[in-house]
This record gives sequence, C-alpha cells and structure tokens, in this order.
Amino acid sequence: MAFSSCRKRSSEPEPCGAKPRVRVNNNGERREMDLALQDLGEYIAAALPQEVLDTRVSFDELILTARREAIIKVLTFLRDDINCQFKELMDVCGVDYPERENRFEVVYNLLSLTHNNRVRVKVSTDAETPVSSATAVFSAANWLERETWDMFGIFFSDHPDLRRILTDYGFEGHPLRKDFPLTGYVEVRYDDEQKRVVYEPVKLTQDYRTFDFLSPWEGMQAQLPGDEKAEDG
Repeated sequence: MAFSSCRKRSSEPEPCGAKPRVRVNNNGERREMDLALQDLGEYIAAALPQEVLDTRVSFDELILTARREAIIKVLTFLRDDINCQFKELMDVCGVDYPERENRFEVVYNLLSLTHNNRVRVKVSTDAETPVSSATAVFSAANWLERETWDMFGIFFSDHPDLRRILTDYGFEGHPLRKDFPLTGYVEVRYDDEQKRVVYEPVKLTQDYRTFDFLSPWEGMQAQLPGDEKAEDG
C-alpha cells in the first residue's frame, strides 16, 4: 500500500515568500494531498503505537511527535519501511520553550525522494536528559547534532565526537537558548600590543557617536587621529 501523492507543478512563478514547496492549483488537490499525508501518519502510528505520540499535517508536511527513548527506532522505521523511505536527513535542530518542564524540542527533518514527501519528527527533553544520537541511522546527523549541542546545549548520547562546531573553544553558554543575553558574556578582539586575541567583559555604550577603533563597544576620544595636524595648520 503506497501513500505517495501526485502533485501538479504550475508554470507560474512563485511569489516572494511563498510557503508551500509545490504550487497547488485548487483546494481539491490540496485536500487530496493532506489526506494522503494523514493516511501515512496513521500508518506510521499504527506500526509504532508505543513510540509515536501524535501525528498531524501542516504546510504540506507530516509532523510526528515521538517518545524521546524511541527516537532511534522511529527514525530507522521511517528510513527503511517501504511506504516511507525517508532516506535523507535534511536537518536536525533545536527549539527552546523555557516555560515548559521539558524546555527543548529536537526536530528531525526527513525527505523521501521516492515518494516526494517530507516528515518532521519531534522529541522533547530537558537540559540534563540526553537524546540518543542518530549518527548510526543517518551519518549526516554527526555535524547537525554537534550544531544543536553548541547552540542549545542539548546532549546527544553515544555521539562519536560531540563538541562545539560554530563557537570558540572557550565559549561559555549556548547562544540560541532564550535566556542567553543578546550581548553575550564576553567580547573578543585582537590586541595589537599583546599580539593575540583577548577576551573582555562586554561594555556597551549608548552614545554611538563616540567610537573607539580599538574596541567597537567602547566610547572613543572626541579627537580623531590626525585632528592635531588640522589644528596646527
């Protein structure tokens, strides 16, 4: 039983910022496409009744909510099942909801080239509970999970090389957490006198008319280099 849907492409150009991936010519085709994705969601939920908590369709994509402990089983099923064949891991990212008990969501975006479908798998966790690494299922998860760890501080157990990938080695905190200050904790600059990169506490001035060439966050002297020559003349 196949759940792939037939979609017609329009020759008209997509407007700027258009949300759907494929132009749908009428409400009937959109309804048919949504029903096909709903059928696929029900099929997956029936095959994994203890692992899949919820299914829904949004923006022409199937969204699954899975148990954190079962994420590897769910991803493996979506990759290998004949009616799914989501063999491409497009992205792994995090979402922060500080007001929730499990404040983080880990989101896996999968693509099936065979059926021309997408699925989004979500699991919830907190700042201390790890999520099993998906590198054994999708090798592309290696760097994507490292980025999620770097930006959100979500730990992935059994990851072969879980370390920061975007920030500096001595960076403190995780920049995409909602409670991380917009200015950060320290500022980095190259010091000509010490001939090295130095870390200093953040110093922000509200008067942007005064600017220090040595540190972009500190106010500078009113006299610019070279002004003394103009005064002498």
